Amino acid sequence: MSDQEQSRPDQEQGQPEIAEPERRKAFKKVFKKLGAAVVVTMLGRAMISAKPAPAALALRPPGALPEKEFDAACIRCGLCVEDCPFDILHLASWTDPAPLGTPYFTARNEPCRMCYDIPCVKACPTGALNPLLVDIKKADMGVAVLVDHETCLNYKGLTCSICVRVCPIRGEAISLKPMSNELGVLQIPTVDSSKCTGCGTCEKHCVLEEAAIRVLPRNLGLGISGTHAVGRR
Repeated sequence: MSDQEQSRPDQEQGQPEIAEPERRKAFKKVFKKLGAAVVVTMLGRAMISAKPAPAALALRPPGALPEKEFDAACIRCGLCVEDCPFDILHLASWTDPAPLGTPYFTARNEPCRMCYDIPCVKACPTGALNPLLVDIKKADMGVAVLVDHETCLNYKGLTCSICVRVCPIRGEAISLKPMSNELGVLQIPTVDSSKCTGCGTCEKHCVLEEAAIRVLPRNLGLGISGTHAVGRR
């Protein structure tokens, strides 16, 4: 048998061997697909975490855990949004003022209606909305703050007080307090931060083009006591 005949036994038996370059091409294709999947996954995670915290105008549903804990516990399922009977809640998209897929509402558009049975909390499967919240008056969605004294009609000596009159827990969360200035004795809307739930009804109904009273996340709406006399840590 010649050397050429001995070098081609597989071909004569009908079992041709895959050439080395073909195997390399196959491996390259697999690795390219895996690499693309890894890159897409990393980009997706980066985009989801691109907004680490909601903007001040984005408020969480009642019962929401502190923001970092909420963000970790929320699985973006949308069940709380589906169960809101007034369609107040929304799941954040890329362009919304909250981390992607998380539920929020904007008080100036539509405030929380303070449902007594709190259906959004009951719908949450993970506890991101605290199931121990059973009294809507104990909710903490934020705190109302009178941010613009210059435009508030009561500060101008007029009698508006719409923010007080529409409050679901009027007389507790917000009330009128007398204040004297050059215009006389004014009746000023005053928020009790320990009673305000942050529902946003006052902000929604403020008659000004830009609301003089705003609901802010509590860590933004209230100061924090300092550790020494000048108030700095």
